[in-house]
Amino acid sequence: MSMRQIEPKQRGFLIVNSHPDGAAATVRRAWQQIPARTGTRRPVALILGHSAGYGLATLLAGLRQHGIRGVGVAFDSADTGRRTASAGWYRTAAAAGLIRHAGGDFAFVNTDAFSEDGKKQVLDLVEQRYGPVDYLIYSLAAPRRTDPVTGLVHHSVIKPLDTAYEAPALDFSGPEPAVSRIRLEPGTEDEKQATIAVMGGTDWSLWVTALAGRRLLAPGFTTAALTYVGSEVTAPVYRQGTIGAAKAHLEVTARDLAASPALTAAAGRVFTVVAGAAVTQASSAIPSIALYTAFLRTVLGDDAFRSTTDQAIDLWDQMEGRTPLALDDEGRIRLDGWELDGDVQQRVRELWSAPEAGLLQARAGADWFLAQVRDLYGWGVDGIDYTQPVEPDIAWPSPR
Repeated sequence: MSMRQIEPKQRGFLIVNSHPDGAAATVRRAWQQIPARTGTRRPVALILGHSAGYGLATLLAGLRQHGIRGVGVAFDSADTGRRTASAGWYRTAAAAGLIRHAGGDFAFVNTDAFSEDGKKQVLDLVEQRYGPVDYLIYSLAAPRRTDPVTGLVHHSVIKPLDTAYEAPALDFSGPEPAVSRIRLEPGTEDEKQATIAVMGGTDWSLWVTALAGRRLLAPGFTTAALTYVGSEVTAPVYRQGTIGAAKAHLEVTARDLAASPALTAAAGRVFTVVAGAAVTQASSAIPSIALYTAFLRTVLGDDAFRSTTDQAIDLWDQMEGRTPLALDDEGRIRLDGWELDGDVQQRVRELWSAPEAGLLQARAGADWFLAQVRDLYGWGVDGIDYTQPVEPDIAWPSPR
């Protein structure tokens, strides 16, 4: 045991440590926001990237409302004594505790999901314990990926393409939030291709192929990969940039998978799922997203801004047939109508056109955004006494 008081180590958006009790409390809070299960079906799910953002929300909504069984995969770090475990590590331990209390059956594997060894470890567990998979949810977000065939390490970048990007951004380096200016030079073709290699659909396809090779695709198998389109305000650095190129590759991959013999034989379904804006560890690293999200939150208010949990509930209801699929012309499931509503976007553009004045109107939204970033790491969570010592060395739940 190594009980100690932990204080946040933070500079702007960058937070390098987590609070175990705070991170666990965020999981319990989300769990309570999800309606309890009413049916008897218990589909088998494999969730890649379960410990943060939309992956975590999809895990909790699937468990609480639909009684899913299966395996979650993440790549999180343990407590070292000098630095706490990652927030995802603590969230996984908290989720496992809720599952035990509810009498569920879900295992967690901490491994590099991009690696061949990681795939084998996970698929061995799925095959031995659960059998054919009904749902594969792909929600991996990583800064790099090692190609399992060539051994090359690809690094993703957040850059525009073709022309430089200049825009306002939210700056928390001073005592009060302020508007700063950023400029990003366009990414190279090599950087674009590397970002596609990390964040595109290649690894998603490899997972589906590996499941098919083990005969682990259940009849009616469904796989869904999370993506984002977003506003025209942020399009130059997102949808039209290197990340957007990766997301476009993800969507092409979906069409290729849908036409593959393995999916055809299983009468399977393949979707990309366009989620709405959210404060996640991945999104907070994208320039200008903080200011845009603060403006969006200000326009929508507390009730109309949909959390990742809200959207995950909606997604499961659509995939399970409780509500009709909300598909666009490209066959993507859309969860972002609330964000891209024309009147909402017009009001966001008005704030964006004069960002300093906009921030004066959106100060509460900016404060909310920073509080949400802290919440991701277990800081500033209601009901947690941060003056008390806690045990940061928490075991990863055994998959057995």
